[in-house]
Amino acid sequence: MSLAEKTFRQGEVIVKEGDIGNSFFQILNGKVGVYANYGKGDPLRIAVLEKGEYFGEMAIIEEYPRSATVVAIGTVTVLEIPENELNSFFTEYPEQIVELMKHLGSRVESMTKDYNDSVALLKELREEDEKKRKSLFSKIKKHIDAYNNNKNKIADPGEDPLNESFAEFRDDNSGKTETFTQGKIFFKEGEPGMGMYILKNGKVGLYNNYHEKNEVKTAELNAIALFGEMGLMVGEKRLVTAVAESEETKVEVIYNEDLESLYQANPIKVALILRHLSYSLRKVTIDFLKTCKEITETYNS
Repeated sequence: MSLAEKTFRQGEVIVKEGDIGNSFFQILNGKVGVYANYGKGDPLRIAVLEKGEYFGEMAIIEEYPRSATVVAIGTVTVLEIPENELNSFFTEYPEQIVELMKHLGSRVESMTKDYNDSVALLKELREEDEKKRKSLFSKIKKHIDAYNNNKNKIADPGEDPLNESFAEFRDDNSGKTETFTQGKIFFKEGEPGMGMYILKNGKVGLYNNYHEKNEVKTAELNAIALFGEMGLMVGEKRLVTAVAESEETKVEVIYNEDLESLYQANPIKVALILRHLSYSLRKVTIDFLKTCKEITETYNS
């Protein structure tokens, strides 16, 4: 396995937005800034990543152009992992599968929080009069900047490649498979995450405030789909209640401790989970930018 350690100095660009990536990186020392619109007048810093974290992985996992520019903050040493060495890397360091999933899960969680904050801000903005609207500017500016620096990224990510990947496992009989009857609860909102699920047959509903007066159905999943991964990857409480909504709802259950052995037995399935997490991150980012667009237009109207 030929992995390379590389060192970058303050301000050096490590990956560039829009490029086609053929490797991803793990930070060994130092930290990096992640930017949209870098070098084009008014760059927006999206995140700062530090030792142990990954970047550039989405371009490899989904074969998608780089979504941001990554720049060294001070002196940075990174491990470059070429796409053709990914399997060898995970085979030699299987614990890094969990770390990469945690990294993606944390980014999904953070972006979901930003998205939820933007939805609440848009609602507040629409309800305020002109005088009060101006007082919200400090809150709004972040979202206006996010929109202005990412206008070209507001396009729904196609689900077809993801769905095709999921379909490969419809008849896969490996793993810990369980069958749930209609109305059976997989997990409840507020509970700690204890596993993720691949829905192989049937239908699952995701709810907030399940069986309460203010119940909201947030999603309906049909086979093949993956759900419950965030509670496992990030270790946070479940954000929704998941309920079987058909008889003979068949799922495969995957626990954190299963991931290393699962990769050894079925690396394609682990790649599917990574692809799902990467897609989830792109999807919530686009939803966030759409809401930023609405905030910008509402404020300027």
